[in-house]
Amino acid sequence: MSDDTKPTVSLNLPTLQAQPEPAQEDASAEPIDMDVLDETLEYIRPALQTDGGDLVLLSADNGRVTLQLVGACGGCPMSTMTLTAGIERILTDRVPGVTEVVAL
Repeated sequence: MSDDTKPTVSLNLPTLQAQPEPAQEDASAEPIDMDVLDETLEYIRPALQTDGGDLVLLSADNGRVTLQLVGACGGCPMSTMTLTAGIERILTDRVPGVTEVVAL
């Protein structure tokens, strides 16, 4: 086979480009409004108390609120869902500065 008759292979592969890393959120961008946080926790508390539980605010800084679920909530297998689907959603929606909620 001569060089003129050799088959050529052409690959049309997509060009991969490096994606920029997500911008790191400045922890001091918006401080947590503690008055609104306290009011919002008081709004949430009766729903937990109805089921025999409660919550304790342990800390709030750099966008992170740390809570302890106590009473019936402390040992409940659904407490993780309660925290993420309920408490975290409400706090991040209503309290300026809250970006994450964790429970101990």
